[in-house]
Amino acid sequence: MNKELIFNEVDTSRIQYIAIAGSVILLLIILELIRSKKIKEEYSLLWLLFSIVILLISIFRSFLEVFSQITGISYAPAALFLLLIMAVFVILIQFSVIISKMSERNKKLNQEVGILKMELEEMKERVEKRKEKNEKRKTKRVKR
Repeated sequence: MNKELIFNEVDTSRIQYIAIAGSVILLLIILELIRSKKIKEEYSLLWLLFSIVILLISIFRSFLEVFSQITGISYAPAALFLLLIMAVFVILIQFSVIISKMSERNKKLNQEVGILKMELEEMKERVEKRKEKNEKRKTKRVKR
């Protein structure tokens, strides 16, 4: 079968419009999440980057063809899946780095809280001892 014959039978413009609409919706959702502070700006950069890349691929399908030719992939939609998988891996790596940093911060905070609790208990004991000494002094004075 001829490749052009297959594409002539399929209405690719409708698929492209749906892909563009989906990409724009994804970009708007990410922007709204950033605006409403549900995603911090520093964590959203990759999401913005990948949503813009998806939008560009949706608008200019030739980008996907060029990428598939550069990578040696004969079927362009397979190249799209490769891009999406790479995007997911990059985002997962970013999340792993963030989780590791937060885990280390939590460990340090827990240690600091433990130290502060210990110091507070020591201070309470000192205050109690001083109260007892003061009461003993008062009772000695009253007896005299």
